[in-house]
Amino acid sequence: MISSLTGLITHSIDAVSDTVSEAFFEPVVRLGVTGLSRAGKTVFITALVHNLMEPGRMQRMRAVQQGLIRGAWLQPQPDMTLPRFDYEAHLASLTGEAPRWPEGTRAVSELRLSFRLAPTGLFGGLTGPRKLHLDIVDYPGEWLLDLGLMGKSYASWSAEVLARLPKRPQAEVFREVLLNIDPQARHEESVAQALAREFTAYLVAAREAGWSDCTPGRFLLPGEMAGSPVLTFAPLPGSEGKRGSLWREMERRFDAYKSQVIRPFFETHFAKLDRQVVLIDVLEAVHRGPAALEDQRRAMAEVLAAFRPGANGFFTSMLRGRRVEKILFAATKADHLHHTQHSRLTALAEALLREARDRARFSGAETAAMSIAALRSTVEEQRSHGGREVDLVRGRLADGRQVAVNAGDLPEDPSRLLLPAREGAERWLQGDYGVMQFEPPILSRVPGQGLPHIRLDAAAEFLIGDRLV
Repeated sequence: MISSLTGLITHSIDAVSDTVSEAFFEPVVRLGVTGLSRAGKTVFITALVHNLMEPGRMQRMRAVQQGLIRGAWLQPQPDMTLPRFDYEAHLASLTGEAPRWPEGTRAVSELRLSFRLAPTGLFGGLTGPRKLHLDIVDYPGEWLLDLGLMGKSYASWSAEVLARLPKRPQAEVFREVLLNIDPQARHEESVAQALAREFTAYLVAAREAGWSDCTPGRFLLPGEMAGSPVLTFAPLPGSEGKRGSLWREMERRFDAYKSQVIRPFFETHFAKLDRQVVLIDVLEAVHRGPAALEDQRRAMAEVLAAFRPGANGFFTSMLRGRRVEKILFAATKADHLHHTQHSRLTALAEALLREARDRARFSGAETAAMSIAALRSTVEEQRSHGGREVDLVRGRLADGRQVAVNAGDLPEDPSRLLLPAREGAERWLQGDYGVMQFEPPILSRVPGQGLPHIRLDAAAEFLIGDRLV
């Protein structure tokens, strides 16, 4: 007990020391970049950093307009135990002779971008240039969903998973295996491993098919935990199990997963953020139909309940740790739509996340929603069709061809999509929505000009603009 108290006091002193150092000398803003798989986290971070270092395209930022950014450069991240976000390799992928999208996030990584800022305020002329450090934390979208498991028991999680399996063809083999399993039978490790193996195969297939809720996330990206008991469980029917049964052992491992995998991740990384951007590929969910859109809505609502929104102050940071001050909900891939559709995409994202946004606002956090493209991969054009002008976007495919498409007009009222999704509609009654997989554009680099984008500067202004002026 004395050892535990000593460690707690030491940790508290360290936290206070860090807070004092950051508040009075070189302040630090920790920005979390999160989102479901393939929402564009890696591209967002790469494009954001590149444009902050070469801010010619960031004119919606007050610090750029006023010429306050004297310099921005990369430094080693403060956490010596985390891999560095491989900014240079990702930028090379996006800007090479044959541009390609970089590989997605597979582990937690961090990057520190430091600013030298012109002095401001009444005593600015006396203090000289200011410094601000921006620590960007990136982590897999698969792990993000696990935060929603923290408030669930094994029985409730199992019931929810088993209830949605009949609607997912990817679960057919796992469901057949379950038919021959007695949850109350004595636990045998070979049976547990076979169940976990088939359940993992289902999760992988479901993710590839575009379903959002595919927990536990570490089953998809196990890393060094592959094959361990904490990743060897699966949902089973029932509300409890007798001692020594397969059900009881699965429950024990599920609880261990929460305490030994999810909680350390939350406390080490997630709970220390100041600002947060949540990236959502709304267009892909709409393209896949009502069930996918509703699945995305439920998944994000559970995830965002784990945020600790609120206002940060000097004393509040010392006494109870950091809270997320600002949350940006960003619908990505806006470049797949003509700009006349962007307001509708934003409205859909806002409606999709309304419950979470209202909760964050009530807790004191400032929130915003917008549609963005961290790297613009298309150009807009109009063509005559059937006696009228049609709005199109044109981009490059993987085989090098240029194609122009109209993905379909989103409704002005988001409820025309969200209501059928909530009611379990099998398909959209009105409208047909397509998604084209464009490749990154072939760019002509201009010194001082970052990567082309849509509203990335507005996103940056919301997230960190107040700390730069």
